[in-house]
Amino acid sequence: MPQPLRLKEHEQERSLVNGRVKACALLVLSLAAILVGRLYVLQVLQHDQQTAVSENNRVHVLPIPPERGLIYDRNGVLLAENTPSFNLTMTRERAGDAAKVLDSLVDVLALSQEDRQQFDKDLRRARKPFEPVTLMFDLNEEQIALLAVNQFRLPGLDVEAQFIREYPLGEHFAHSVGYVGRINERETKFLDATEYRGTQSVGKTGIEHFYEKQLHGHVGYEEVETNAQGRVMRVLNRHDPVPGEDIHLSLDAHLQLAAEKALGERRGAVVVLDPANGDVLAMVSNPAFDPNLFVKGISFKQYAELRDSIDRPLFNRVLRGLYAPGSTVKPEVALAGLDSGVITPSSRVFDAGYYELPNYDHKYRNWNRSGDGWVDMYTAIMRSNDTYFYDVAHKLGIDRLHDYLTEFGLGQKVSLDMSEEAPGLMPSQDWKRATRRQAWYPGETLILGIGQGYMQVTPLQLAQATSLVASKGVWHRPHLALSVGGQPPVDEHPMPDIVLHDKRAWDQVNQGMQMVMHDPRGIARAAAAGAQYRIAGKSGTAQVVAIKQGERYNRDKTLERNRDNALFVGFAPADHPKVVVAVMIENGEAGGRVAGPVVREVMDSYLLDKDGHLKGEYAGASPAAPAPHT
Repeated sequence: MPQPLRLKEHEQERSLVNGRVKACALLVLSLAAILVGRLYVLQVLQHDQQTAVSENNRVHVLPIPPERGLIYDRNGVLLAENTPSFNLTMTRERAGDAAKVLDSLVDVLALSQEDRQQFDKDLRRARKPFEPVTLMFDLNEEQIALLAVNQFRLPGLDVEAQFIREYPLGEHFAHSVGYVGRINERETKFLDATEYRGTQSVGKTGIEHFYEKQLHGHVGYEEVETNAQGRVMRVLNRHDPVPGEDIHLSLDAHLQLAAEKALGERRGAVVVLDPANGDVLAMVSNPAFDPNLFVKGISFKQYAELRDSIDRPLFNRVLRGLYAPGSTVKPEVALAGLDSGVITPSSRVFDAGYYELPNYDHKYRNWNRSGDGWVDMYTAIMRSNDTYFYDVAHKLGIDRLHDYLTEFGLGQKVSLDMSEEAPGLMPSQDWKRATRRQAWYPGETLILGIGQGYMQVTPLQLAQATSLVASKGVWHRPHLALSVGGQPPVDEHPMPDIVLHDKRAWDQVNQGMQMVMHDPRGIARAAAAGAQYRIAGKSGTAQVVAIKQGERYNRDKTLERNRDNALFVGFAPADHPKVVVAVMIENGEAGGRVAGPVVREVMDSYLLDKDGHLKGEYAGASPAAPAPHT
């Protein structure tokens, strides 16, 4: 039976359609309103911000690293310069798969896995977008050609001409000028991120490190327009960088080479000062190294060879080396005794070859086991008599001895612009109680009086103490910089001058030091033979390993590196000093015989002209006649 047809209800359908139309219209209006609102926000409220974002999509600010300041010696000899170099850089944003590109680079240039690891380290450094990172320095022509041919495999890599540091005199000034090296991750945390944009290297040691801020300069920048691939299309704006300031050092290149020649192949240090102003005229630490190795990134193998060498070429003996000064401090001990009143120049002690403390049977030996008989202060300095200075130290006591020697800069940092300097050690009762938890023994005072025991000083401190004797107590901190940007360095924390109760003590000790060199009985008279000027000097021989009571030093039974250190200090001309020299030779054994001639050779180089005559400005120096003994 057929079903009845359903009749359409037009009113109901019309109502349904109208409802849907209204809903759609409302939705369209809502979306349109949202769109208009968003356009208003972007075009009106955020106009400046969005304009900047849009510009950044095509305009980038690229840093222009400043040219590093140059370093000269006092006579204008160039010690550190900037030379052009073709370097390989990588802009990571243009490289795509950076790891794949670096693998291709290693394949193209036949590099090692060590190089590949270094590239990863370089790329991990913090940087700005589209800022290139230098991967390789000083490319040769073959490498440049290979990179050009394989450019399609190496997106993001470019060969750019840049300046890199170079040290023309190489190892001769490695420990004073120092060197620059690649900025590492630790240094990026402390360096100004803006100033060092685009800079690959920073001062690591020496003057390069201490005056980094002045040498670096101020970064410049370029506003450049780039395409979608990040390539520069044109330069929109440029602000030139401010180059770093040039530095002139107090060092004399000629004297530096002469000091190195005098020291020879022996391990040791030479320091030459001007006592009138603290200028460091020469500073030698031997052996040294080539600082140019560090500029471009030293290999692991090369660094390991330097680091693990038994001769420690990376170690700055002048500033970091800590040594017992031996008898070289006896002039300062004599001044302490004179100023405190425990001795006079004519005070005598009988030397039977040893010294004994009251109520003790331990014998403190003189280097001359047979003894020198009755000795006064002049003879004690001239003969370097240990017995006499044991007695002076005992009379002074540890507290006064510590305080006097500290005034001469021993056991503390003395330099103005040498950040690597070690403080050394001037022991005291308080020091021993705090560090060893032991009382101070009287015998320890005796051996401190001859520069042995716990006492440790650097060759620079030894030179400064001798300079204070030469200048009669006037303090000038040793410094390497003669001028920075045309201005002399300023000592913001000057040391007080040493003022003695009786100024004659300076001349009395000076006379004793002259007798060391010029008296027929002086222990270093051979080093002064034929001198055209008077020298005031003092030798020192310091133990490296202790010798048991009653035993004698036997070089044949002592390992070479356990033999005594040889030291010598002096100044000349003795009546108006112009130069101070301190020499330390590791395991050299005899200060007067081994280190003394080095001091003399350095002094001759400074005071004599090329014909071997005393230079005009020193012509007033007294001739090398025997000193009167008063």
